[in-house]
Amino acid sequence: MVKNVLRGVVSSAALGAVLLTGISAVYVPEGHAAVFERKKETQGELGKVIVNPYKVAPLTAIIEREGKDPKNITVTVLGKPGGGVDISYPVSEGALLNHDGIPVFGLYDDYVNQVKVDYTLDGKKVSTIYKIRTNPFTARMQEGRYEVKPKVDSAKAVKGFEGRLYMLTMMGNADSKEWAWARPDHKVHGAGEWLEPAELYMVDTKGEIRWFFDSEQFYDKYGRSIDDQGRIMSMHQMPNGDLVFGMAQKYFRYTLMGEQAYVRKLPRGYIDLSHEVLPMPNGHMLLRVAKTNYSIPGTKEVAHTVRDHVIEVDDGGRVVEEWDLIAIMGKNQFRKDLIVGLDARAVCLNIDMSAEHPVEVKEDIPFGDNTSTGAGRNWAHINSISYDKKDDSIILSMRHQGIVKVGRDKQVKWILAPNVGWTKDMSAKVLTPVDSKGNKLDCSGATCNNTEFDWSFTQHTAWLSERGENNAQYATISVFDNGDGRGHEQPAIPRDKWSRAVEYKIDEKNMTVQQTWQFGKDRGWDWYSAVTSNVKYDPEKGTYWMLSGNVHLLSPERTKGIINEVDPKTGEVKVELVLSNDKKPAVYYRSHLVKPETLFQY
Repeated sequence: MVKNVLRGVVSSAALGAVLLTGISAVYVPEGHAAVFERKKETQGELGKVIVNPYKVAPLTAIIEREGKDPKNITVTVLGKPGGGVDISYPVSEGALLNHDGIPVFGLYDDYVNQVKVDYTLDGKKVSTIYKIRTNPFTARMQEGRYEVKPKVDSAKAVKGFEGRLYMLTMMGNADSKEWAWARPDHKVHGAGEWLEPAELYMVDTKGEIRWFFDSEQFYDKYGRSIDDQGRIMSMHQMPNGDLVFGMAQKYFRYTLMGEQAYVRKLPRGYIDLSHEVLPMPNGHMLLRVAKTNYSIPGTKEVAHTVRDHVIEVDDGGRVVEEWDLIAIMGKNQFRKDLIVGLDARAVCLNIDMSAEHPVEVKEDIPFGDNTSTGAGRNWAHINSISYDKKDDSIILSMRHQGIVKVGRDKQVKWILAPNVGWTKDMSAKVLTPVDSKGNKLDCSGATCNNTEFDWSFTQHTAWLSERGENNAQYATISVFDNGDGRGHEQPAIPRDKWSRAVEYKIDEKNMTVQQTWQFGKDRGWDWYSAVTSNVKYDPEKGTYWMLSGNVHLLSPERTKGIINEVDPKTGEVKVELVLSNDKKPAVYYRSHLVKPETLFQY
């Protein structure tokens, strides 16, 4: 009797729990194992929704397939009422199997998203609207910052470009001097203080954040581990949509769902990875690094170098090639013609609004992240790499010298910069400016007359462009010409500065260069970015998309990042998105065009 009563009590308690949780149960006769059939209510014919499944991409989700096999899947994250941007993409069988469900990408933050999922199940067409709630966007707050999200000052997109998505990196000052590399003699070397983490997020053409990466998940906010410090600056996508990027002493490969492919430390002997992690056609990576314990030429000194080495690593992370620009450029590491014309308040992300300008070059400037000449200092400042497969060469944007193409044999092929201050052997490799008919232009020193042609100064992203000729004789590159130190000097009126996106056609046989397109010059100070920024061609739309990343940085006004997409044939602006923030000093480093229709086709 007691046994039966206890059994009744237990059964009642279990039944109550089942009813409260919404789990259905099947009664099992006495003597058999107690088994509950757990079945939760779901929104559709598949399984439950998991938000932020891999912990680092909060605006993603997975709809579990629950053992079912949906086919012909299309996901559409519906835009907000009143003109919001839909994000739609197909999902391959491989992507379904990889996530054991349907990946959802492009959700709004702090919002009940409506996600339309269409598929075929057992020969029947199914269409379901899912409601998916997300948490708010998070940012790294610090002294003087009060806004979590950027403010959308203006947003324009013409028909056919409304669905564009742009990924951005945004960061503040490099102020963690306690982590600068120090040698046993207590002298500070290298660029280890570039440590504040970046914000990495994606916006649509309304300026709404539709994806972000929670870098705090692998960043040591307490500053106890040098291997877990650094900034995410550049980002590139692999053919399957994976994202690759670097962060000081490591480089990473992740899916945009937040799934980790790998995290690798730099090979021993190299430090301070920043600016560029570039995938190569053979599956290798080109990394812009620095070298530890480098013997300074002509002295007995040993120091860590600053932004002047490139290494190629294979798919296992092993070094297979090194480009030592100190050795390659020889005595030209002491070329100071551009450096002395720079504004010392803004040298890449070393922002010091109180600094006097222009930059002074002195023989006794200590080693470390100081803008000056010679190994162990910031003499080169390589900020981008482009790989030219036709001759197995690399094109380097050296912010403090110019644009240089170097072969695997470590020989300089050409230099795109004013023919001033170079050694005799390098001077012979400086390209000659010509017009469209091949006539030599009137260029003397660091300026040109009676022509639209101009050199680029303190430029970023000197990348091969698919818009022009790229063959045995010609190379076409696009460049973001920041314009600080233009003409190797500072203008009498600081607001006379301007930046631009520019395209050059290089005749590598005849050693000439022709300017074939530009955008931004006529917008002057209100499009000028002293540092950072990028431009790249999209062959699908036939447009250049670009970021002027820190407009009004050197003024009391709010700093702006301006994204444009432009038709180079007509000059028509297809997209203009202006984002501003109250974080001083803060800059957008680089933008990247994301095409959701390509993300889940593996």
